[in-house]
Amino acid sequence: MLLVYITCKNKKEAQKIGLALLKKRLVGCSLVIPHATSFYWWPPKKNKIEKSREAVLLVKTLEKKFPRLEREAKKLHSYTVPCILALPVAKINKDYLVWLRKEI
Repeated sequence: MLLVYITCKNKKEAQKIGLALLKKRLVGCSLVIPHATSFYWWPPKKNKIEKSREAVLLVKTLEKKFPRLEREAKKLHSYTVPCILALPVAKINKDYLVWLRKEI
């Protein structure tokens, strides 16, 4: 199982991407965390730190689904360089994993 972390410009975009991935059965669950503050360098190599409000989208999937999930998320994303991180899950409730496999 993978936990995929995606930052989005706002709650609306996170919900749009999360629902699209869910409808395509690329994820079993999507969780939107609507209020996050990010600090980052942008534009690259310009030595300027930006601060912005973002939403965080967390989705649960299987490793074999990640390539398509990434392509679909990029199509719907407004950022030029979206943050899409796949984190392997070291331990998982077996019942949850059975459910996840059935759903996607």
